[in-house]
Amino acid sequence: MQTVATTTHRSTDIADIELRLLVEAIYLKFHYDFRGYAAASLKRRMGTAMIRFGCETLSQLQHRLLHEPAIFPAMLDYLTVQVSEMFRDPSYYQALRDEVVPLLRTYPSLKVWVAGCSAGEEVYSLAILLREEGLLERTLIYATDINIDALKRAENGVYALDDMAHFTRNHQRSGARSSLSEHYTAAYGRAVFDKSLKKHIVFSDHSLATDSVFAEVHLVSCRNVLIYFDRVLQDRALGLFSEALCRRGFLGLGSKESMRFSKHRDEFTDFVPQHKIFQRKGDA
Repeated sequence: MQTVATTTHRSTDIADIELRLLVEAIYLKFHYDFRGYAAASLKRRMGTAMIRFGCETLSQLQHRLLHEPAIFPAMLDYLTVQVSEMFRDPSYYQALRDEVVPLLRTYPSLKVWVAGCSAGEEVYSLAILLREEGLLERTLIYATDINIDALKRAENGVYALDDMAHFTRNHQRSGARSSLSEHYTAAYGRAVFDKSLKKHIVFSDHSLATDSVFAEVHLVSCRNVLIYFDRVLQDRALGLFSEALCRRGFLGLGSKESMRFSKHRDEFTDFVPQHKIFQRKGDA
């Protein structure tokens, strides 16, 4: 029994070492920094990537990446989480409408940052909400992600028509003031969102692990991203959001995310705590 346990422990140690070497190699070769991502989540996703790329070990996967760099864009889909939906957690969007929008109305112009926008579902959700509330015309939305292919999909604004029924239900539960179908055109099994929404959105690559703040904004929405970071990288990201937000600006996080243990916690007040909406404190 002791021999089996020791062998299992050594096997786990080797896998941990391989993972650290893999993310270090990705950083050195491709300048994408995943060293601060949660190890357990990375292991699960790399396990799926090993199957996809025909590798038995992480070391083999690293070898392929270093010697076949053309596969890296496909690899990014495993390194970054591409699971989202429009108006995900409708009560969050309802809280934005009821509690945040009335204060956003007081600004002559607005800037919103959607960090980790993936394929764009959250970006279009916010754009539609702001249009319904009469604020989109004075708003610029920055949509950022480290995955270039995901950004291209987001900019195209094309989604499977089969998903629209679910997205529509979410939209209605968010306090919708219009029909979701008013904002897209359906054709050939696809839904293409209006260019009138896209003209208020700037899509750009940005890494929460390595890049700096690029604008002052009134609202940051970064939902279900921090859960994939370790504590140090979570703190870095929250520091960026704090620096980017104007006085009394708003930060929205995912339902399973928290600022409780962050060194930036005292820079925010709980605004709608049950929906993880925080407000940047004003000057002392």
